[in-house]
Amino acid sequence: MPHIEPINRFKHLSMNYQQTTAYLFSVTPVFEKIGAGAYKEGLENSWALDKHFGHPHRQFRSIHVAGTNGKGSCSHTIAAVLQAAGYRVGLYTSPHLVDFRERIRINGECIPEQYVIDFVEQERAFFEPLHPSFFELTTAMAFKYFAEQHVDYAVVEVGLGGRLDCTNIITPVLSIITNISLDHTQFLGNTLERIASEKAGIIKPHVPVVVGETLPETRPVFAVKAHDMNSPLYFAEEFDAAPFAGIDFELKGDYQQKNRQTILCALHCLSSSILNLSPSSIADGFAHVCELTGLVGRWQKIQERPLVVCDTGHNVGGWQYLAPQIAQQRCRQLRIVFGMVDDKDIDAVMEMLPQHAVYYWTQANTHRAIPVASVAEKGKHHQLAGTLHYSVAEAYAHALKEADDDDFIFVGGSSYVVADFLAM
Repeated sequence: MPHIEPINRFKHLSMNYQQTTAYLFSVTPVFEKIGAGAYKEGLENSWALDKHFGHPHRQFRSIHVAGTNGKGSCSHTIAAVLQAAGYRVGLYTSPHLVDFRERIRINGECIPEQYVIDFVEQERAFFEPLHPSFFELTTAMAFKYFAEQHVDYAVVEVGLGGRLDCTNIITPVLSIITNISLDHTQFLGNTLERIASEKAGIIKPHVPVVVGETLPETRPVFAVKAHDMNSPLYFAEEFDAAPFAGIDFELKGDYQQKNRQTILCALHCLSSSILNLSPSSIADGFAHVCELTGLVGRWQKIQERPLVVCDTGHNVGGWQYLAPQIAQQRCRQLRIVFGMVDDKDIDAVMEMLPQHAVYYWTQANTHRAIPVASVAEKGKHHQLAGTLHYSVAEAYAHALKEADDDDFIFVGGSSYVVADFLAM
Protein backbone atom coordinates (compact mmCIF):
# COMPACT_ATOMS: atom_id res chain seq x y z
CA MET A 1 0.00 0.00 0.00
CA PRO A 2 1.53 3.36 -1.00
CA HIS A 3 2.13 6.02 1.61
CA ILE A 4 -0.73 8.52 1.48
CA GLU A 5 -0.05 12.00 2.80
CA PRO A 6 -2.89 14.11 4.17
CA ILE A 7 -3.97 16.66 1.59
CA ASN A 8 -2.56 20.08 2.46
CA ARG A 9 -5.83 21.96 2.28
CA PHE A 10 -7.10 19.96 5.30
CA LYS A 11 -4.06 20.29 7.56
CA HIS A 12 -4.88 23.23 9.81
CA LEU A 13 -8.53 23.93 9.18
CA SER A 14 -11.53 23.63 11.44
CA MET A 15 -13.75 21.71 9.08
CA ASN A 16 -17.50 21.56 8.59
CA TYR A 17 -19.26 18.27 7.83
CA GLN A 18 -18.84 18.44 4.07
CA GLN A 19 -15.13 19.23 4.44
CA THR A 20 -14.74 16.44 6.99
CA THR A 21 -16.22 13.78 4.72
CA ALA A 22 -14.17 15.15 1.82
CA TYR A 23 -11.11 14.73 4.03
CA LEU A 24 -12.05 11.14 4.87
CA PHE A 25 -12.55 10.27 1.21
CA SER A 26 -9.32 12.02 0.23
CA VAL A 27 -6.81 10.82 2.80
CA THR A 28 -7.99 7.25 3.38
CA PRO A 29 -8.20 4.66 0.61
CA VAL A 30 -11.89 4.11 -0.16
CA PHE A 31 -12.82 0.78 -1.76
CA GLU A 32 -16.07 2.18 -3.15
CA LYS A 33 -14.08 4.82 -5.00
CA ILE A 34 -10.86 3.13 -6.12
CA GLY A 35 -11.44 -0.60 -5.69
CA ALA A 36 -8.50 -2.94 -5.04
CA GLY A 37 -6.11 -0.14 -4.08
CA ALA A 38 -8.15 0.44 -0.90
CA TYR A 39 -8.10 -3.17 0.27
CA LYS A 40 -5.76 -3.64 3.24
CA GLU A 41 -5.17 -7.20 4.32
CA GLY A 42 -4.73 -7.81 8.02
CA LEU A 43 -6.18 -6.49 11.27
CA GLU A 44 -3.17 -4.60 12.65
CA ASN A 45 -4.71 -1.15 12.16
CA SER A 46 -8.05 -2.33 13.48
CA TRP A 47 -6.47 -3.64 16.66
CA ALA A 48 -4.43 -0.45 17.07
CA LEU A 49 -7.50 1.75 16.68
CA ASP A 50 -9.47 -0.50 19.01
CA LYS A 51 -6.82 -0.29 21.71
CA HIS A 52 -6.57 3.48 21.34
CA PHE A 53 -10.31 3.90 21.91
CA GLY A 54 -10.43 1.53 24.88
CA HIS A 55 -11.89 -1.52 23.13
CA PRO A 56 -15.36 -0.03 22.62
CA HIS A 57 -16.78 -3.15 20.96
CA ARG A 58 -16.58 -4.92 24.33
CA GLN A 59 -19.14 -2.54 25.78
CA PHE A 60 -22.13 -3.84 23.81
CA ARG A 61 -23.39 -7.13 22.44
CA SER A 62 -23.09 -7.58 18.70
CA ILE A 63 -24.46 -9.67 15.86
CA HIS A 64 -22.05 -10.20 12.96
CA VAL A 65 -23.39 -10.60 9.41
CA ALA A 66 -21.30 -11.80 6.46
CA GLY A 67 -22.10 -13.24 3.03
CA THR A 68 -22.00 -12.43 -0.66
CA ASN A 69 -25.55 -11.10 -0.98
CA GLY A 70 -28.29 -10.21 1.48
CA LYS A 71 -26.05 -8.86 4.25
CA GLY A 72 -27.69 -5.45 4.23
CA SER A 73 -31.27 -6.68 4.15
CA CYS A 74 -30.61 -9.21 6.92
CA SER A 75 -28.76 -6.67 9.05
CA HIS A 76 -31.47 -4.04 8.74
CA THR A 77 -34.32 -6.47 9.40
CA ILE A 78 -32.69 -7.96 12.49
CA ALA A 79 -32.03 -4.44 13.76
CA ALA A 80 -35.68 -3.54 13.09
CA VAL A 81 -36.93 -6.53 15.08
CA LEU A 82 -34.65 -5.71 18.02
CA GLN A 83 -35.83 -2.11 17.91
CA ALA A 84 -39.46 -3.25 17.86
CA ALA A 85 -38.66 -5.32 20.95
CA GLY A 86 -37.54 -2.18 22.77
CA TYR A 87 -33.77 -2.47 22.52
CA ARG A 88 -31.39 0.36 21.68
CA VAL A 89 -29.75 -0.93 18.51
CA GLY A 90 -26.66 0.18 16.64
CA LEU A 91 -26.45 -0.67 12.95
CA TYR A 92 -23.22 -0.58 10.95
CA THR A 93 -23.52 -1.23 7.20
CA SER A 94 -21.86 -0.30 3.93
CA PRO A 95 -21.70 1.24 1.46
CA HIS A 96 -23.76 4.36 1.97
CA LEU A 97 -25.89 5.52 -0.93
CA VAL A 98 -26.30 9.27 -0.42
CA ASP A 99 -24.77 10.36 2.89
CA PHE A 100 -21.78 8.88 4.73
CA ARG A 101 -23.78 8.90 7.97
CA GLU A 102 -26.09 6.15 6.65
CA ARG A 103 -23.36 3.67 7.59
CA ILE A 104 -23.70 4.29 11.34
CA ARG A 105 -27.16 4.42 12.90
CA ILE A 106 -28.81 3.96 16.26
CA ASN A 107 -32.50 3.03 16.15
CA GLY A 108 -32.62 4.28 12.59
CA GLU A 109 -31.06 7.68 13.32
CA CYS A 110 -27.83 8.49 11.50
CA ILE A 111 -24.75 9.43 13.47
CA PRO A 112 -24.77 13.23 13.96
CA GLU A 113 -22.69 15.37 11.62
CA GLN A 114 -21.01 17.00 14.62
CA TYR A 115 -19.88 13.64 15.95
CA VAL A 116 -18.15 12.87 12.65
CA ILE A 117 -16.49 16.30 12.69
CA ASP A 118 -15.33 15.96 16.29
CA PHE A 119 -14.04 12.43 15.78
CA VAL A 120 -11.81 13.48 12.91
CA GLU A 121 -10.58 16.70 14.52
CA GLN A 122 -9.84 15.10 17.89
CA GLU A 123 -8.34 11.82 16.66
CA ARG A 124 -6.51 12.62 13.44
CA ALA A 125 -3.18 13.13 15.25
CA PHE A 126 -3.40 9.48 16.24
CA PHE A 127 -4.80 7.86 13.13
CA GLU A 128 -3.03 9.79 10.37
CA PRO A 129 0.35 8.12 11.06
CA LEU A 130 -1.38 4.72 10.85
CA HIS A 131 -2.63 5.43 7.32
CA PRO A 132 -5.81 3.40 7.88
CA SER A 133 -8.21 2.55 5.11
CA PHE A 134 -11.52 4.39 5.00
CA PHE A 135 -13.32 1.28 6.25
CA GLU A 136 -10.87 0.70 9.11
CA LEU A 137 -11.38 4.24 10.33
CA THR A 138 -15.14 4.19 9.83
CA THR A 139 -15.44 0.93 11.77
CA ALA A 140 -13.50 2.41 14.69
CA MET A 141 -15.78 5.46 14.62
CA ALA A 142 -18.88 3.27 14.65
CA PHE A 143 -17.77 1.14 17.58
CA LYS A 144 -16.74 4.20 19.59
CA TYR A 145 -20.09 5.87 18.90
CA PHE A 146 -22.11 2.78 19.80
CA ALA A 147 -20.23 2.37 23.08
CA GLU A 148 -20.63 6.02 24.05
CA GLN A 149 -24.33 5.91 23.22
CA HIS A 150 -24.81 2.76 25.31
CA VAL A 151 -26.49 0.60 22.69
CA ASP A 152 -27.80 -2.74 23.88
CA TYR A 153 -26.92 -4.49 20.64
CA ALA A 154 -25.08 -3.59 17.47
CA VAL A 155 -25.75 -5.38 14.18
CA VAL A 156 -22.43 -5.27 12.32
CA GLU A 157 -22.24 -6.00 8.61
CA VAL A 158 -18.95 -7.32 7.27
CA GLY A 159 -17.42 -5.06 4.65
CA LEU A 160 -15.53 -7.59 2.52
CA GLY A 161 -14.93 -11.28 3.13
CA GLY A 162 -14.79 -12.04 6.82
CA ARG A 163 -11.56 -13.49 8.17
CA LEU A 164 -9.51 -10.35 7.52
CA ASP A 165 -12.34 -7.82 7.52
CA CYS A 166 -11.73 -5.08 10.06
CA THR A 167 -15.08 -5.76 11.75
CA ASN A 168 -13.74 -9.19 12.71
CA ILE A 169 -12.24 -7.96 15.96
CA ILE A 170 -15.65 -8.38 17.62
CA THR A 171 -16.87 -11.45 19.49
CA PRO A 172 -20.58 -11.45 18.74
CA VAL A 173 -23.43 -13.32 20.40
CA LEU A 174 -24.39 -14.67 16.96
CA SER A 175 -22.65 -14.94 13.60
CA ILE A 176 -24.62 -15.05 10.34
CA ILE A 177 -23.36 -16.00 6.88
CA THR A 178 -26.09 -15.37 4.33
CA ASN A 179 -24.77 -17.14 1.21
CA ILE A 180 -21.75 -17.62 -1.02
CA SER A 181 -21.28 -16.81 -4.69
CA LEU A 182 -18.36 -15.71 -6.83
CA ASP A 183 -17.67 -12.05 -6.03
CA HIS A 184 -14.55 -10.09 -5.08
CA THR A 185 -12.55 -13.07 -6.33
CA GLN A 186 -9.36 -10.98 -6.53
CA PHE A 187 -9.39 -10.79 -2.72
CA LEU A 188 -11.29 -13.83 -1.53
CA GLY A 189 -10.33 -16.55 -4.00
CA ASN A 190 -11.73 -17.82 -7.25
CA THR A 191 -13.60 -20.87 -5.99
CA LEU A 192 -16.71 -21.16 -3.86
CA GLU A 193 -14.78 -23.19 -1.29
CA ARG A 194 -12.11 -20.51 -0.86
CA ILE A 195 -14.65 -17.71 -0.61
CA ALA A 196 -16.63 -19.72 1.93
CA SER A 197 -13.45 -20.27 3.93
CA GLU A 198 -12.80 -16.52 4.05
CA LYS A 199 -16.34 -15.75 5.15
CA ALA A 200 -16.28 -18.60 7.68
CA GLY A 201 -13.48 -16.64 9.34
CA ILE A 202 -16.10 -14.74 11.35
CA ILE A 203 -17.04 -17.92 13.23
CA LYS A 204 -15.80 -17.52 16.80
CA PRO A 205 -15.25 -20.17 19.49
CA HIS A 206 -18.51 -21.28 21.11
CA VAL A 207 -20.53 -18.58 19.30
CA PRO A 208 -23.58 -19.91 17.41
CA VAL A 209 -23.54 -19.42 13.64
CA VAL A 210 -26.44 -19.37 11.19
CA VAL A 211 -25.75 -20.13 7.52
CA GLY A 212 -28.47 -18.96 5.18
CA GLU A 213 -27.86 -20.81 1.92
CA THR A 214 -25.43 -23.60 1.13
CA LEU A 215 -24.03 -25.32 -1.92
CA PRO A 216 -22.34 -28.72 -2.12
CA GLU A 217 -19.00 -26.87 -2.26
CA THR A 218 -19.66 -24.59 0.73
CA ARG A 219 -21.57 -26.63 3.29
CA PRO A 220 -18.58 -28.79 4.32
CA VAL A 221 -16.45 -25.67 4.77
CA PHE A 222 -18.88 -24.25 7.33
CA ALA A 223 -19.33 -27.61 9.05
CA VAL A 224 -15.60 -28.10 9.54
CA LYS A 225 -15.00 -24.54 10.75
CA ALA A 226 -17.89 -24.63 13.21
CA HIS A 227 -16.70 -28.00 14.53
CA ASP A 228 -13.17 -26.65 14.99
CA MET A 229 -14.54 -23.64 16.90
CA ASN A 230 -16.98 -25.70 18.97
CA SER A 231 -19.67 -23.40 17.60
CA PRO A 232 -23.30 -24.50 17.32
CA LEU A 233 -24.16 -24.50 13.60
CA TYR A 234 -27.64 -23.87 12.18
CA PHE A 235 -28.54 -24.16 8.50
CA ALA A 236 -31.45 -21.85 7.76
CA GLU A 237 -32.55 -24.09 4.90
CA GLU A 238 -33.47 -26.69 7.54
CA PHE A 239 -35.32 -24.26 9.79
CA ASP A 240 -39.10 -24.66 10.00
CA ALA A 241 -40.46 -21.18 9.35
CA ALA A 242 -44.09 -22.34 9.14
CA PRO A 243 -45.08 -20.61 12.42
CA PHE A 244 -44.11 -17.30 10.78
CA ALA A 245 -45.94 -17.88 7.50
CA GLY A 246 -48.34 -15.00 8.06
CA ILE A 247 -45.67 -12.36 8.65
CA ASP A 248 -45.69 -9.54 6.08
CA PHE A 249 -42.19 -8.61 4.89
CA GLU A 250 -41.88 -5.01 3.76
CA LEU A 251 -38.98 -5.89 1.45
CA LYS A 252 -40.61 -7.24 -1.70
CA GLY A 253 -37.72 -8.42 -3.89
CA ASP A 254 -38.03 -12.09 -4.80
CA TYR A 255 -34.57 -12.69 -3.35
CA GLN A 256 -35.86 -11.59 0.05
CA GLN A 257 -37.55 -14.96 0.56
CA LYS A 258 -34.11 -16.51 1.08
CA ASN A 259 -33.16 -13.65 3.39
CA ARG A 260 -36.44 -14.07 5.27
CA GLN A 261 -35.60 -17.69 6.07
CA THR A 262 -32.11 -16.72 7.24
CA ILE A 263 -33.42 -13.91 9.43
CA LEU A 264 -36.10 -16.05 11.05
CA CYS A 265 -33.58 -18.77 11.82
CA ALA A 266 -31.24 -16.16 13.33
CA LEU A 267 -34.04 -14.67 15.43
CA HIS A 268 -34.98 -18.14 16.64
CA CYS A 269 -31.38 -18.69 17.79
CA LEU A 270 -31.34 -15.35 19.56
CA SER A 271 -34.70 -15.99 21.22
CA SER A 272 -33.67 -19.47 22.34
CA SER A 273 -30.52 -18.43 24.17
CA ILE A 274 -30.17 -14.68 24.57
CA LEU A 275 -33.26 -12.59 23.96
CA ASN A 276 -36.98 -12.76 24.56
CA LEU A 277 -38.48 -11.73 21.24
CA SER A 278 -42.26 -11.78 21.07
CA PRO A 279 -44.10 -12.75 17.87
CA SER A 280 -45.48 -9.20 17.71
CA SER A 281 -41.96 -7.70 17.80
CA ILE A 282 -40.86 -9.99 14.97
CA ALA A 283 -43.94 -9.14 12.90
CA ASP A 284 -43.53 -5.41 13.56
CA GLY A 285 -39.86 -5.45 12.59
CA PHE A 286 -40.48 -7.34 9.35
CA ALA A 287 -43.38 -5.07 8.38
CA HIS A 288 -41.57 -1.79 9.04
CA VAL A 289 -37.91 -2.40 8.19
CA CYS A 290 -37.46 0.77 6.15
CA GLU A 291 -39.23 3.05 8.62
CA LEU A 292 -37.37 1.65 11.62
CA THR A 293 -33.87 1.52 10.12
CA GLY A 294 -33.81 3.87 7.14
CA LEU A 295 -33.10 1.10 4.63
CA VAL A 296 -33.38 2.14 0.97
CA GLY A 297 -32.57 0.65 -2.41
CA ARG A 298 -34.03 -2.86 -2.00
CA TRP A 299 -36.74 -3.24 -4.66
CA GLN A 300 -37.69 0.28 -3.65
CA LYS A 301 -40.79 1.67 -5.31
CA ILE A 302 -40.25 5.30 -6.31
CA GLN A 303 -43.54 6.07 -8.04
CA GLU A 304 -46.62 4.31 -9.41
CA ARG A 305 -47.34 5.59 -12.95
CA PRO A 306 -45.13 4.69 -14.59
CA LEU A 307 -44.03 2.22 -11.95
CA VAL A 308 -40.39 2.96 -11.05
CA VAL A 309 -38.31 0.58 -8.94
CA CYS A 310 -34.62 0.67 -8.01
CA ASP A 311 -32.50 -2.08 -6.48
CA THR A 312 -28.87 -2.32 -5.42
CA GLY A 313 -28.37 -5.89 -6.67
CA HIS A 314 -24.97 -5.76 -8.33
CA ASN A 315 -23.59 -9.24 -9.00
CA VAL A 316 -24.53 -12.57 -10.53
CA GLY A 317 -25.96 -13.88 -7.26
CA GLY A 318 -28.28 -10.90 -6.96
CA TRP A 319 -29.33 -10.83 -10.59
CA GLN A 320 -30.33 -14.49 -10.54
CA TYR A 321 -33.34 -13.24 -8.61
CA LEU A 322 -33.72 -9.73 -10.01
CA ALA A 323 -33.74 -10.61 -13.70
CA PRO A 324 -36.74 -12.99 -13.55
CA GLN A 325 -38.68 -10.63 -11.29
CA ILE A 326 -38.10 -7.74 -13.70
CA ALA A 327 -38.96 -9.84 -16.75
CA GLN A 328 -42.25 -10.95 -15.19
CA GLN A 329 -43.57 -7.43 -14.61
CA ARG A 330 -46.94 -6.87 -16.22
CA CYS A 331 -46.46 -3.68 -18.18
CA ARG A 332 -46.74 -2.20 -21.67
CA GLN A 333 -42.99 -1.69 -22.00
CA LEU A 334 -40.09 -2.63 -19.77
CA ARG A 335 -37.37 0.03 -19.52
CA ILE A 336 -34.08 -0.54 -17.69
CA VAL A 337 -31.51 2.06 -16.62
CA PHE A 338 -28.37 0.00 -16.23
CA GLY A 339 -24.68 0.34 -15.37
CA MET A 340 -22.08 -1.74 -13.50
CA VAL A 341 -18.65 -1.39 -11.94
CA ASP A 342 -15.42 -2.95 -13.11
CA ASP A 343 -15.01 -5.85 -10.67
CA LYS A 344 -18.31 -7.51 -11.57
CA ASP A 345 -19.04 -10.14 -14.22
CA ILE A 346 -21.07 -7.96 -16.56
CA ASP A 347 -21.31 -10.64 -19.26
CA ALA A 348 -22.85 -13.14 -16.86
CA VAL A 349 -25.37 -10.54 -15.67
CA MET A 350 -26.27 -9.41 -19.18
CA GLU A 351 -26.85 -13.02 -20.17
CA MET A 352 -29.76 -12.97 -17.69
CA LEU A 353 -31.29 -9.63 -18.69
CA PRO A 354 -34.64 -9.66 -20.53
CA GLN A 355 -34.21 -9.09 -24.27
CA HIS A 356 -37.62 -7.48 -24.70
CA ALA A 357 -36.65 -4.45 -22.59
CA VAL A 358 -35.49 -1.04 -23.77
CA TYR A 359 -32.14 -0.18 -22.16
CA TYR A 360 -30.63 3.12 -21.08
CA TRP A 361 -26.96 2.33 -20.62
CA THR A 362 -25.18 4.56 -18.15
CA GLN A 363 -22.26 4.90 -15.77
CA ALA A 364 -22.26 5.89 -12.10
CA ASN A 365 -20.16 8.74 -10.76
CA THR A 366 -17.27 6.59 -9.57
CA HIS A 367 -13.88 5.74 -11.02
CA ARG A 368 -14.86 2.09 -10.78
CA ALA A 369 -17.77 2.45 -13.20
CA ILE A 370 -17.48 0.58 -16.48
CA PRO A 371 -17.51 3.33 -19.15
CA VAL A 372 -20.94 3.62 -20.70
CA ALA A 373 -19.56 2.96 -24.20
CA SER A 374 -18.23 -0.38 -22.98
CA VAL A 375 -21.53 -1.20 -21.28
CA ALA A 376 -23.39 -0.44 -24.50
CA GLU A 377 -20.98 -2.56 -26.52
CA LYS A 378 -21.52 -5.44 -24.11
CA GLY A 379 -25.27 -4.96 -24.43
CA LYS A 380 -25.05 -5.09 -28.22
CA HIS A 381 -23.08 -8.33 -27.97
CA HIS A 382 -25.93 -9.80 -25.90
CA GLN A 383 -28.60 -8.54 -28.35
CA LEU A 384 -29.90 -5.93 -25.91
CA ALA A 385 -31.11 -2.70 -27.51
CA GLY A 386 -30.36 0.59 -25.79
CA THR A 387 -29.02 4.13 -25.88
CA LEU A 388 -25.97 5.70 -24.21
CA HIS A 389 -26.22 8.21 -21.39
CA TYR A 390 -23.25 9.60 -19.50
CA SER A 391 -24.97 10.02 -16.15
CA VAL A 392 -27.67 8.17 -14.25
CA ALA A 393 -29.76 11.34 -14.10
CA GLU A 394 -29.64 11.70 -17.88
CA ALA A 395 -30.49 8.04 -18.44
CA TYR A 396 -33.44 8.15 -16.06
CA ALA A 397 -34.74 11.40 -17.53
CA HIS A 398 -34.79 9.81 -21.00
CA ALA A 399 -36.49 6.68 -19.70
CA LEU A 400 -39.14 8.71 -17.91
CA LYS A 401 -39.72 10.94 -20.96
CA GLU A 402 -40.28 7.95 -23.24
CA ALA A 403 -42.42 5.98 -20.79
CA ASP A 404 -46.19 5.70 -20.74
CA ASP A 405 -48.12 5.37 -17.51
CA ASP A 406 -48.36 1.60 -17.97
CA ASP A 407 -44.60 1.09 -18.40
CA PHE A 408 -42.17 -0.28 -15.83
CA ILE A 409 -38.81 1.44 -15.25
CA PHE A 410 -36.06 -0.34 -13.36
CA VAL A 411 -32.89 1.46 -12.20
CA GLY A 412 -29.90 -0.61 -11.10
CA GLY A 413 -26.97 -2.83 -11.94
CA SER A 414 -24.81 -1.32 -9.24
CA SER A 415 -25.14 0.21 -5.78
CA TYR A 416 -23.51 3.29 -7.27
CA VAL A 417 -26.13 3.61 -10.00
CA VAL A 418 -28.81 3.52 -7.29
CA ALA A 419 -26.83 5.98 -5.17
CA ASP A 420 -26.68 8.47 -8.03
CA PHE A 421 -30.37 7.93 -8.70
CA LEU A 422 -31.46 8.49 -5.10
CA ALA A 423 -29.26 11.57 -4.84
CA MET A 424 -31.01 13.30 -7.75
